[in-house]
Amino acid sequence: MKKTACNLLLTFPMSVFLLVLAASTKTSASEIRGENETTNKETLSPVNINTPDFNKITQIIAQKEPSSLSDESQVTSVSQLSDVQPSDWAYEALKSLIERYDCLVGSDTKYRGNRALTRYEFAAGLNACLDQVNKLIAASTSDLALKTDLESIQRLNEEFNAELTVLRGRLQTIEARTTELEGNQFSTTTKLQGEVQFVAGGVLAGNNVVTKQPAPRTITFSQRTRLILSSSFTGKDQLRLTLSGGNINSLGGVPNPRGTGTGLSTNNPTGGIFGTFDSRTADNASPSFGANQISVGGIRYRFPVGKKTQFNIFAQSDGANEIGLSGPTNPFEGSASNGISRFSRRNMVYNYGDTGPGIAILHDLSKQWQLGASYSAPNGDNPAPKNGLFTGRYVAFGQITYFSPKKNFRLGLSYANTYSPAGTLGQGGTNFGSAAGSNLANSTISTNPANAAKGIVDQGTVGNLYGLGALYKIHPRLAINSFVGYSSHRYLGQGDGQVWNWGVGLTSPDLGKKGSLGGIFVGQAPTLTGLSKNVDLGAGKGQADKDTSLHVEGWYQYKLTDNIEVTPGFIWVTAPNSDTTNPGSVVGWLRTTFRF
Repeated sequence: MKKTACNLLLTFPMSVFLLVLAASTKTSASEIRGENETTNKETLSPVNINTPDFNKITQIIAQKEPSSLSDESQVTSVSQLSDVQPSDWAYEALKSLIERYDCLVGSDTKYRGNRALTRYEFAAGLNACLDQVNKLIAASTSDLALKTDLESIQRLNEEFNAELTVLRGRLQTIEARTTELEGNQFSTTTKLQGEVQFVAGGVLAGNNVVTKQPAPRTITFSQRTRLILSSSFTGKDQLRLTLSGGNINSLGGVPNPRGTGTGLSTNNPTGGIFGTFDSRTADNASPSFGANQISVGGIRYRFPVGKKTQFNIFAQSDGANEIGLSGPTNPFEGSASNGISRFSRRNMVYNYGDTGPGIAILHDLSKQWQLGASYSAPNGDNPAPKNGLFTGRYVAFGQITYFSPKKNFRLGLSYANTYSPAGTLGQGGTNFGSAAGSNLANSTISTNPANAAKGIVDQGTVGNLYGLGALYKIHPRLAINSFVGYSSHRYLGQGDGQVWNWGVGLTSPDLGKKGSLGGIFVGQAPTLTGLSKNVDLGAGKGQADKDTSLHVEGWYQYKLTDNIEVTPGFIWVTAPNSDTTNPGSVVGWLRTTFRF
């Protein structure tokens, strides 16, 4: 009851969180554990591609080595149980039976120190010997019980009759309950896991980059929920269905199908608080659905092919993220934990476009090298012309990842190729999935004003993206990660553009408390650095981003319990939308994550 009451108290809102956070600052350095402690995430080694897993919310800095065997030694003879008196005739009788018929099982196999065996514990050992002897008699083997043993058993049975009766009654109760559970459980092969987030936060400083007016300083309290159903049919495969919904609004703008008003570009995020993708958080609800509308975020089936290859087929997902290619080199990965913003989670080479159907393969070349490849078609379920799996928009992705023998260094080299034909509805082939970057870096072209007003890109686009990411574990409690990405955009029939993004992060596991994690991140979100002279993306022909904008982010993920984490953090963006005439924007965020 006490434990239940404590758990209930932990779920009270902000007052408890603030008290705990205040208390955490007083934690002494002596509480910090060694290198091998965990934050319950992916290890610094190649993933086991043959074992199904749930929702890789990866945090790969602080890891836990396999736990050692229990200190309680296993015994095979009653003589090792020194707390059973050898002078007792029952001791000698049970010792003879156990050593002759090898029937010491269950809880009595553990050494019990200086505590004498209770009559119920003794009866458990006796009951095991009775079962063993009965099996021998029923099998009519040559190893039948000796007459003297049968006499000892009869005498022991009479003396411990009351204890044996109680013991057998308990076993029958357990068997009945087990049968009831097996008959009424949800599924013999399906596991339900979930996450609920409570978020309080808002804009502390900054303007809307389109209207040039101050962004509203409004503090909100909202939530997001995700449920994952994972089923296995062979023990090595996994069918996963993800359901999610929430009402956490995007502070960074969402795609505006009417463009910038010039009639030449579309998908510029001119809506929202800031009028740009800057400061879009990782836990925003999908802008494609209404508040608290439950949607299917991922459907995929994963199975091994041999011992080194994992094959994924998905009807709704993203290939690069489906096989977790960004996780090995980025400790900020994770939609319900770690980094506050979408940009700090990963290099934008992994975030190139919408989700859809496709395939993904993960293959272990060796203990140090891993190869991943995927193909997805965001409009693959659409039978209309210039859509479908092979005639519409696609994203082909590949990555090779290196893991050092000491498991303290990782390096990933990535490449993506994407194409969107003319007439594509929604995001084109030259954007970063409504996640981060300037408006120009995420723009596509529509030379027809009527199409631009409907969000239709009437010019085909091609993108070639290159990414390099690395993570180095400097110390058991300090790691550094970095990435850089270059994107070559081609607006077919118009010209070319070049986009760069980079980031550097420091992460400290077990900071203040075992299982907690602190981090700071600095980077430049996708910025259009070059554009052909005859291409107009809304700012004029040949006009690229004028200035450099820096993204600074800090957060502390405090592990309140095994299932509850509290994460305060901030996002500071200088020169939003890559324009120094825009004052810096600041966002404060307090996220509480419940896992069940």
